[in-house]
Amino acid sequence: MRKLLILGFTILSVSAWSQNQVIKLYPGKAPGSESWNWEEKRMDVNMFNTPLVYDVVEPTLTVVKPKGTNTGTAVIIAPGGGFMVLSINSEGMDVAEWLSKKGVTAFVLKYRVLHSKTNNPPKEMMDAIASGQKFQEEVAPVVEMAKNDGLAAVEYVRKNATIYGIDPHRIGFMGFSAGGNVTMAVTYNSNETNRPDFIAPVYAYTGGAIGDKVPTAKTPAFIVAASDDNLGLAPSSVALYSKWLAAGQPAELHMFEKGGHGFGMRVQELPTDSWIERFGDWLGAKGLLWPVHPTGWMATTNYQEVKKWEVEGEKRFHNDWANFARFAEENKEVAKLPLSKSRVVFMGNSITEGWKSTDSAFFAGRQYINRGISGQTTPQMLLRFRPDVIDLKPAVVVILAGINDIAGNTGPMTLEETFGNIVSMATLAKANKIKVIISSVLPAYDFPWRPGMEPAPKVIALNKMLKDFAAKNGCIYVDYFSAMADNRNGLPVSLAGDGIHPNLAGYKIMEPLVEKAIEKALKAQ
Repeated sequence: MRKLLILGFTILSVSAWSQNQVIKLYPGKAPGSESWNWEEKRMDVNMFNTPLVYDVVEPTLTVVKPKGTNTGTAVIIAPGGGFMVLSINSEGMDVAEWLSKKGVTAFVLKYRVLHSKTNNPPKEMMDAIASGQKFQEEVAPVVEMAKNDGLAAVEYVRKNATIYGIDPHRIGFMGFSAGGNVTMAVTYNSNETNRPDFIAPVYAYTGGAIGDKVPTAKTPAFIVAASDDNLGLAPSSVALYSKWLAAGQPAELHMFEKGGHGFGMRVQELPTDSWIERFGDWLGAKGLLWPVHPTGWMATTNYQEVKKWEVEGEKRFHNDWANFARFAEENKEVAKLPLSKSRVVFMGNSITEGWKSTDSAFFAGRQYINRGISGQTTPQMLLRFRPDVIDLKPAVVVILAGINDIAGNTGPMTLEETFGNIVSMATLAKANKIKVIISSVLPAYDFPWRPGMEPAPKVIALNKMLKDFAAKNGCIYVDYFSAMADNRNGLPVSLAGDGIHPNLAGYKIMEPLVEKAIEKALKAQ
């Protein structure tokens, strides 16, 4: 059987399920269920009000790849359903999609379950559970199969870690209810090739679990349940937490007062709605939501610093939305300096802010003043345009803005609204006899912090609007886009590790372009 499993890992099967890759865990019939001759079914309308899969004969993994930056972390997800059905969305695909947006590669495991004898498997499952001991006896054979499917899943992911950009020591296993039972069976019965590096049993059913030996290898556990669990499983989670502590293993327990059993990714307007956020915090605190070898802007910070920045940003949102305070003291010092006919202010967001730290030599010894603030959108820049540009009395202003508007950093915005804000900044500058350089928005294929927004065509459309305005209104247009875009109309890794923020090579392309524009603007005074 062992040789059969390993052979199975080399055979990939691709099918269309939400355009995600589906992996068969075994070649041919799954070991132990060769005689099963029924077909897998799906039920979207049922008493549980969530899509279900049942009569699973062929165990598979559905791969949901990271959106944005790949952290190198993987999580295998085992949905629950009493070993008779699988809550494939609320406890499977929805969880996978959430994790993928955090840069995690998610694998939804469809493990083998009991054959349904009726056309109403949810009711059949509840009746079976109510039978107590009889149900445990009936389900025992499939529990063993589900355990083997889970072990095969971990082994597949570890064996193919390089293919998916996964660190082989960052593979987690999480499961809901019966899937929590699978999680623990995998953990108790694993070896070096198929042991999860961390686990997350969610309102786990531990009755009839195969094995009980806590691994000696460090295996952090994130455990969550609700006190009012309909099936009375809250004590099981507490016992599991205590067991992990007694073994000297890292453990975190979240016990919500209300939420019932099977809350998964459902919205109930209860604190349990945020359990997945707590799981994200736990992963982040362990460094699992940050790349092993970060590049670009991520190489200069870490997850904790970004979370701190988010908290500070939330405070600013309520107290100083435009962030007037950021350059208030520096602006006072500039005001003391004698006026210069070659003073240039760079107004922008993180791309402008990072320019000075990435290539400080470009700003050294010149009358260049950097007024970029990370994360800002054009309405914020427009608000601070007077103190951070006009009051500094520059000869030229270089405006580089718009990408964060497209990302929706401060809420949804149309391209026309973004364009209007940039036009307003240019108009204010010209009214104060400041020459205006309007920069193209840099290429962007996707946003690491807000994946799936498909910004590339929006960037192209906004740049056309900006270029046309500049030509008709006496402004100078700097075309960074054409010099930096790859065949996806994004930024290549060679110029920006995260696809958004230029590295030194990226800025070295931008610098001669903007210097030429500045020279032209200064001559036109």
